Amino acid sequence: MIIGIGVITFVLRFAPLALLARLELAGWLQQGLRYVPAAVMAAIIAPPLFFAVGAPNIVPDPPRMAAATLAALIAWRTRSTLLTVVLGMLALWALQALLG
Repeated sequence: MIIGIGVITFVLRFAPLALLARLELAGWLQQGLRYVPAAVMAAIIAPPLFFAVGAPNIVPDPPRMAAATLAALIAWRTRSTLLTVVLGMLALWALQALLG
């Protein structure tokens, strides 16, 4: 049963990719899709910055803000998602250990 569910999940996720790979997308759509990774990354990272305790938080969390700033600079300079995530998380853990 688990293998069957895995196969169904794979097919559901792979089918749109396989279909879109054969289609020629309009230029405006291709240009717009270039911003999807940055938007997804921002949607993942932004909530913990402003909702650290589960509710809107006006008081900034210095370790989180510093790590987010460092990660933004790394992303801007290197354009590497993996390097941004790894160094951003290392910076967050180090700053939380140092600053509490």
